[in-house]
Amino acid sequence: MDALPADLHPKVTDVHTRASRIEDMAATLLAENDGPLILCGASMGGMVAMEAARQAPSRIAGLALLGTNAQPETEALYKLRESAIEIFERGEARGLIELNAGFAFHPAQAADPVLVKTYVDMVLDAGVESLVRQNRAVMVRPDARTHLPALRCPVLVMCGDTDRIAPPEASSELAALIPDAELVWVSDCGHMLTMEKPAFVNAKLTDWLIRLRTRAA
Repeated sequence: MDALPADLHPKVTDVHTRASRIEDMAATLLAENDGPLILCGASMGGMVAMEAARQAPSRIAGLALLGTNAQPETEALYKLRESAIEIFERGEARGLIELNAGFAFHPAQAADPVLVKTYVDMVLDAGVESLVRQNRAVMVRPDARTHLPALRCPVLVMCGDTDRIAPPEASSELAALIPDAELVWVSDCGHMLTMEKPAFVNAKLTDWLIRLRTRAA
């Protein structure tokens, strides 16, 4: 947050903790924030941002979509999430999240015990109820590809080059679908790009925001 231009009045929303569907998260976000918006979302946050752009395209001045996916859930991942939910509900979340860290990070960052512990603690702090609700929301997410070609705002698409959760081809598809999209690859980085390469992500995001502000002026 400290890296973002203060005159854009950046804030973090918690709508993902208060709704059970991507569509409802987006609707709540729009209802609670007036005027034109620049939305930046990573992973599920990107899904919420894309849905907000579908619901209120005239209010979206820009989108930054980080490590996210416009496609609906695949059958294989749907089943995998169902299994994860069963594990969460049995009270065995820690073991699964620790295992998932190796999947979420690039191998270089996965070898950093401090970073992995930060990730595991962050996920577990959300609580079982929230983890289950958010996974179910992602499982039934809408297909954003149907409306992305109609977007007319500038869009920044950023993805780790070794992301195995929202793979690079998903970001390539996003950039190809959106008329005014800029695609940035984060080298030696997995899914958690804001944790793995924060300085690079902040620099690229800040540069894009400044250019967006200049363009609007």
